[in-house]
Amino acid sequence: MEDDPIKTTAEHAVDLFSQQIWCWGCDIKRPEGNWLVELGFERTTPPADRENCSSIYSLSLPQGRCVVLRGFGVFYGDPKYGSIFCPRYEFCPLYKTQSKLDRPLWSNTDLPNSSYQDYPQRTACVSLMLNLIEWIKSYEEQITDRLGIEYRQATLMKWHNGDRPLISSEEIVPAWHELGHQIATDSQFIFEKRLLR
Repeated sequence: MEDDPIKTTAEHAVDLFSQQIWCWGCDIKRPEGNWLVELGFERTTPPADRENCSSIYSLSLPQGRCVVLRGFGVFYGDPKYGSIFCPRYEFCPLYKTQSKLDRPLWSNTDLPNSSYQDYPQRTACVSLMLNLIEWIKSYEEQITDRLGIEYRQATLMKWHNGDRPLISSEEIVPAWHELGHQIATDSQFIFEKRLLR
């Protein structure tokens, strides 16, 4: 029986996204200094009532856009389209018409309610996903340009434990590019909520 191409694409997206989140965690812990802070991310440490949470990393982008990185997913907002939160192990974006978070994103319970009530919302969601993917791709290109491919290779040596799929350092940028192309061609799989890992 042949593999379902939609499921295969979704599983690959989850693998790539989960690995990327791991890489961001390593970039935070870089021995030479926190790379996200060097890039201009704002680090928000948890308050006493959220002491079991990790810090929030948020970055303001041009035209009022923003990205917030969490170990359990990524928030991306744009005043033109609204916002999405992409969970780490589902790669199924949660869409909201507002472009900013109401409160700090300490855990999943802080996520705003989301919906896809009509076609324009799905179109906005796809645009946000494509823009987020482009930002991630640019981030990884910057890693290669400024820190060298060897840096990412060393990061992925820790990731590759034999149990997790590996997208090599040389394949990361092309993999994000191809995923963006797949979503632009047929975005249906990103709206099919299912736990893949």
